[in-house]
Amino acid sequence: MTKGKIMPSMLLFSAPMILGNLLQQCYNIADTLIVGKLVGPDALAAVGSSFTLMTFLTSVLLGLCMGSGAYFSIRFGEKDEKGLKKGILASFLLILSITVILNGAAFLFLDKVKAFMNVPEEIWGYMRDYLAVIFAGIFAVFLYNYFASLLRSVGNSLVPLIFLAASALLNIGLDLLFVLVFDRGVKGAAEATVIAQYVSGAGISAYSLKRLPYLKFKKGEVKITGDCLRKITGFSLLTCVQQSVMNLGILLVQGIVNGFGPAVMTAFAAAVKIDAFAYMPVQDFGNAFSTFIAQNYGAKQPERIRKGLKGAALVSVSFCAIISAAVCIFARPLMLMFVKAEETAIIAEGVRYLRTEGAFYFGIGCLFLLYGFYRAVGKPRMSVVLTVFSLGTRVALSYILSAIPEIGVKGIWWSIPIGWLLADAAGIIYYAASKKKLLQ
Repeated sequence: MTKGKIMPSMLLFSAPMILGNLLQQCYNIADTLIVGKLVGPDALAAVGSSFTLMTFLTSVLLGLCMGSGAYFSIRFGEKDEKGLKKGILASFLLILSITVILNGAAFLFLDKVKAFMNVPEEIWGYMRDYLAVIFAGIFAVFLYNYFASLLRSVGNSLVPLIFLAASALLNIGLDLLFVLVFDRGVKGAAEATVIAQYVSGAGISAYSLKRLPYLKFKKGEVKITGDCLRKITGFSLLTCVQQSVMNLGILLVQGIVNGFGPAVMTAFAAAVKIDAFAYMPVQDFGNAFSTFIAQNYGAKQPERIRKGLKGAALVSVSFCAIISAAVCIFARPLMLMFVKAEETAIIAEGVRYLRTEGAFYFGIGCLFLLYGFYRAVGKPRMSVVLTVFSLGTRVALSYILSAIPEIGVKGIWWSIPIGWLLADAAGIIYYAASKKKLLQ
């Protein structure tokens, strides 16, 4: 990505990532669709709340892998094969250790989730059954995201897509088998997801070990130095903090939503899936953009970075405008995919959420570019600052506005785009003031 035309290269690289993560969304969308239609609204609310919690937990691993991927891209751009191998070994051991701790903690504190997330009694039975199974897939999430980040950092975004596509199709088939045929309810939906996750995790691990020369170590060739470990830890942990803070804010908002009862919970569960599916392409484009910036930063090509930044901003905003129009126009039919037509209160609340968020997708699109840019130029702390700013605003406004009787749950919906736009303004102002220093 350090040579040739910029935007065709970036778009070609991002396309498999976008398709891959859209398929990854199919894991939970399949659960939501099948559970919502075949089990009922309470089960749908449980799976939706579980998704928010699992997104938070897996975001820790995703952030670690993304941070390591930025480090790998810089070493790759510098053509520093030995440094790349050191980074791979150090990051794998670091993230593996954190995965084991996170998985143990998830099971240990399972029963504390009810109080923390303010889950109604009628929902908790379904939610506990789902989580008790889905937590078993955390190690598979680590395997897939680690090797996918490594492959993407060296320019291969197609192979992660292939393994993810296979596992997504497997997940949907197993969902139908376990829920519709075996009548296993939410447990069956969780079992289908975990099996599919292990297929993608094990498959991409085996491929990487066989095909990547950077994973072939000779005895005594690579030793983990303190400097390498410090750099990897800096990239990985700060990106992890950024990702986990972002999803912790969403988790806290979920707790506020749960206080408004099962109908609002169910509407939120369905609408969030649509929401995430709608802006997922710009999130993945932001990750591809980050790889582009990191490789050119390593290759010391600041002018190419500037051109890429302008082109990426135009592509992201244009895409968001199209998706915003589609979501606002088709909000009701989209909700009917998840909820039966007679659930009028749930559908109405979901439509209100989608039209509020959908009008401002350009805000989250710009924010993903800013996260990717600062991570790629070795300033992951700024990504953390923007995330804390965005989520802090969102959570604070959610609590304040939803407590006003005349506003209620609408205050939660409006707090989200306000947080996006304020963080965008902060990130752009910082770039304008520091761009010469940032690109050195």
